[in-house]
Amino acid sequence: MLAVVSLLMLGTCVLALGQQGDAPAHGVPRDPQTDAAFDHFYNMEYDRATREFEKFLAERPNDPFAVNHLMSVILMHDLYETGGMNTGDYSNDSFIGHAPRPTDPKIKVRIKALAQRAEALEERSLKANPNDVDALYCRGVTRAQFAVYTGLIERAWFSALRNAVGARRDHERVLELDPDYLDAKMVVGTHNYVVGNLPWSVKVAAALAGLSGSKQKGLEYLREVARGNGETSSDAKVILSLFLRREHQYDEALGYMKDLAARYPHNHLFPTEVANLLRAAGRIEEAEDMYRKVWQNGREGKYDKLHYELAAWGLGELLRSEKNIVGAAAAYELVNEAPDPDPDIQLKANLAAGQMYDLLKERDLAMKRYETVLAENANSGQADQARRYIKEAYRE
Repeated sequence: MLAVVSLLMLGTCVLALGQQGDAPAHGVPRDPQTDAAFDHFYNMEYDRATREFEKFLAERPNDPFAVNHLMSVILMHDLYETGGMNTGDYSNDSFIGHAPRPTDPKIKVRIKALAQRAEALEERSLKANPNDVDALYCRGVTRAQFAVYTGLIERAWFSALRNAVGARRDHERVLELDPDYLDAKMVVGTHNYVVGNLPWSVKVAAALAGLSGSKQKGLEYLREVARGNGETSSDAKVILSLFLRREHQYDEALGYMKDLAARYPHNHLFPTEVANLLRAAGRIEEAEDMYRKVWQNGREGKYDKLHYELAAWGLGELLRSEKNIVGAAAAYELVNEAPDPDPDIQLKANLAAGQMYDLLKERDLAMKRYETVLAENANSGQADQARRYIKEAYRE
């Protein structure tokens, strides 16, 4: 059952809402100010985006779209800062056992308050008109975002499942009332893919719970949203890339990620994911070049103070897999050169650097790296491994 919960919640767990362009014939209401704020959001200018969405909400206090937009940027900013936005963690099920770092209790309170505020507005509209498609859509978005919160931050998987299923049902109802409401197809498409991709025995259990799915229908819906210029177009491209990576359909996934990287040049996650996809596709030289390009762009200030050292970590992993031990050690060391590196990435990189030095018979350097791991976080899993390698040198 945990696999069902985690995979259903995963479908709502990549970035949030927003895309520039003209509004589709049917879908979320649009305005230039909101589009501009989302441009900052997708460029990972979170503080600026937050200020702008707070301003919009102050101007439109009874607009559930405005509440959801603010909740979105706060939630995703927190996931980024606590280490929950590495797409590599979601290419398989390893994210289930790897929790992000703890969230500030004040942020938790704010996210919960925004979710309650949005739902109260949505329920009020639906009480007046049960077929209000915008209110149904908004409630689905609120539930989807709260599924991300309860799953990834609170690690409350069954609560995440309830909210994720509620989001799907709300958006299925939207599509019953207005089949051309394109934005609603993202959640429905995501859940169709997830349920359709489950093992047969788990799929039967999901069906007994009233959940059905088709992998192909899910991908088809997501492609429709990605091709459109609705509010969820960019989200659909991110989710499609994640799913296509799991399906080993790398060329199509690369197309979406390259588009996002070009559209949002200050977001280092998109080009880093391009490198990840190139590596997964076996295009090793291109992947190495891309990792190095992202790193260099970060050194030149293109990504401000964001955690672009993720590219150095990816480069180290690539070179290690190619048995380039000297190069891998050098790449892992780059992580320490980044300004204020992500603590989890830094821990992994220092441990890996120590392992590389042990393979190179550079025991003194290896010991320094293991000691650094202990100094950074003596209670981590990496620290447990470092203690073992301090006693006995790492060997493959």
